[in-house]
Amino acid sequence: MAAPSDRDSSLIDRDKVPSNTEVLTSADFSRNYSTNFLDSVNRKLPGVTLGDQTGNPFQRDLDYRGFTASPVQGTPQGIAVYQNGVRINESWGDVVNWDFIPEKAIDRVSLFPSNPVFGLNAIGGALSIQMKNGFTYQGVEGEAFGGSYGRVQGSVQAGGQKDNVSAYAAFESAYDRGWRDYANSSHVNRMYVDIGARNDDTEAHINFTGASNLLGNVAATPVQMLDQRWSSVYTWPQSTLLQLAFINATLNHNFSDTWSFQGNVYYRGFWQSHVDGNGTDVESCNRGRNLCIDGQNDNDPIYGPVGGPPVPNTLGTAFLGEIDRNNVATNSFGGTAQFTNTDRLLGHDNHVVMGVSVDHGFTKFNASSELGTVEQNLFVTGTGIFINQPDAGLSPVDLHATNTYTGVYLTDTFDVTNRLAVTAGGRFNLSQIELQDQTGLNPLLNSSNTFQRFNPVIGGTFKINPNMTVYAGYSEANRAPTPLELGCSDPNHPCMIDSFLVADPPLKQVVSHTVEAGLRGNWGQNARTGVLTWGLGVFRTLSDDDIIQVVSPLGVNNFGYFQNAGQTLRQGIEAKLDYRYERWNAYANYTYVDATYRSAITLSSPGNPNALTDPNNDDVQFVNVKPGDHIPGIPAHRFKAGAEYLVTDAWKVGADVNVVGSQWLVHDDTNQSPKVPAYAVVNLHTSYQITPNIEVFGLINNVFNQHYYLGGTFFETGGFASTTRGVPNLMAQLTDPRTFIPGMPLSAYAGIRAKF
Repeated sequence: MAAPSDRDSSLIDRDKVPSNTEVLTSADFSRNYSTNFLDSVNRKLPGVTLGDQTGNPFQRDLDYRGFTASPVQGTPQGIAVYQNGVRINESWGDVVNWDFIPEKAIDRVSLFPSNPVFGLNAIGGALSIQMKNGFTYQGVEGEAFGGSYGRVQGSVQAGGQKDNVSAYAAFESAYDRGWRDYANSSHVNRMYVDIGARNDDTEAHINFTGASNLLGNVAATPVQMLDQRWSSVYTWPQSTLLQLAFINATLNHNFSDTWSFQGNVYYRGFWQSHVDGNGTDVESCNRGRNLCIDGQNDNDPIYGPVGGPPVPNTLGTAFLGEIDRNNVATNSFGGTAQFTNTDRLLGHDNHVVMGVSVDHGFTKFNASSELGTVEQNLFVTGTGIFINQPDAGLSPVDLHATNTYTGVYLTDTFDVTNRLAVTAGGRFNLSQIELQDQTGLNPLLNSSNTFQRFNPVIGGTFKINPNMTVYAGYSEANRAPTPLELGCSDPNHPCMIDSFLVADPPLKQVVSHTVEAGLRGNWGQNARTGVLTWGLGVFRTLSDDDIIQVVSPLGVNNFGYFQNAGQTLRQGIEAKLDYRYERWNAYANYTYVDATYRSAITLSSPGNPNALTDPNNDDVQFVNVKPGDHIPGIPAHRFKAGAEYLVTDAWKVGADVNVVGSQWLVHDDTNQSPKVPAYAVVNLHTSYQITPNIEVFGLINNVFNQHYYLGGTFFETGGFASTTRGVPNLMAQLTDPRTFIPGMPLSAYAGIRAKF
């Protein structure tokens, strides 16, 4: 998709789109309501919930109808995210780094259900972010706010237009100490600059997004530790350094009243360094004299060939862990060329959009594991001894990945009558992915993969009366396996997810088939009655060859692999209301998502107390998933409501509630353990306009200080092994295999905003 401008003729009337689309404007992202971009999206959009795998407010998962856009490497991605017409799912793992987006510079956000026009990853939907420029924003604004857990954040934005030339810039900086124990602080610095020019027929922009962010991470914590201390953590340090240089040039040109062109070219440089303290599969062997993998086979030294010279134990009395490190460096570039025609066809209005896109990425990835010792506070200290045992699937990685994605698309919206509009079209996707091992030790990583598919879309809208429209549509979309998934799909050689890559059995591409239908409308058009907008819809997405992450059969925490899981189904309903009356503004929406497996599959599931044991190998635990079992980690019920009241012309107060239903623990694929409980969080906000140009604001999140879990999974109990025989394991008292991500306690923030 090419980047639209504020005068773009490629944009179609939303009421003619045969699906449930949603739009947020820059006002919805005000700090008056939330402290970050994702909270703003979650607050108003139906079907959206937020997950958390990192314990960091800048790195959460966005879930829409059971599909995910996540910044965490190894998370199967199902949502395409665009910024100014460029797909910003990173080339390596299709992750979305929300912390890169300068929030003050956002002009509007549009959410679309599954639509093939948005290319790869749009199996669950697409989120399109349009940024400000000097034509759409004029003035200067500064803002500062701070509050709980050391949060300090400031921003400045400025935009202006002189004749046919515009300029806009936004700069943001934030520090957050984090509310969990030890080191999960975050330092965020990002910027956005846009220069534009236009005349009667042409508009061109060049813009730059830059960021350098250091984020502290906290993984899920065993429930027994959380019961004792809500802010506790299980192994640290964990941190991620993320940097971005993203330049994009866009062009919109009208050849005539009915023909126009939209295009862009871009370069995106992405660099990531991740450090993660974890447990390890290394134990002492040979009566404590040596160090071996798993500790049960004295022929598996932690480096060198199996049966080779043993590795001496030089660590004295210590509990063993490891520090896993990986680095990603990606350079990607590409562009889109799109034409739009609005000539009447057979005397009827007609809107045709056709285009081609090419995206190319080159990634250098390397990873290593350093043996560490675990302190009593669960801090992992490196020892300088690196694990390198290829026969156990544990060796440093140095990999180059090249991917080229090509798409050709066309859609046509034809007005059969002035009340009935029909849309039809499709997109052809071609994905070419190559992996090349640079060490010479992992030849199985070398591969060349090609995926291709044509995805159709068809639908229609009918205006029952001027205030009510019915819509229905069918679409298909596909997602090619990422280089990360292709390199980690062998159950016999599992990977430290987002670290180790060892083998390349083939994965199939995911194909989704979506049907949705509904009603939308409005009532009341004046101040006396107020204005009510509403919508009610149903959706059903059947995915073939869905890709899931599976726990390593070796039973090592944080290790796993990817596999196709046959068919999965996500279906449900959505309902929404928005009412504005004089000084009142209120909204409510509800979504039900029924996410199930539709194929019988067997999955490795160590740590799961309900797993079966392989009769031929006591170390292998598995579960047999049946059609109808629910997909873990997807809450079925989502309800949001809020209201705001203008007490005086200057003073505004409001409240909102977010209710998320229960969900199965991740990797409880047979739904036998207790669910992660449902939760409800109430937030308050207020603002006061001191002068026309100065405003103060405040907000309180989780006002009742509820303790709740955002999600959960299993982990391998038993604690950390000692290098000395006979010494009990550290944290051996943790016998409950459940581990959870706790929600943030009560937090309060206040700030001031000035316009010039």
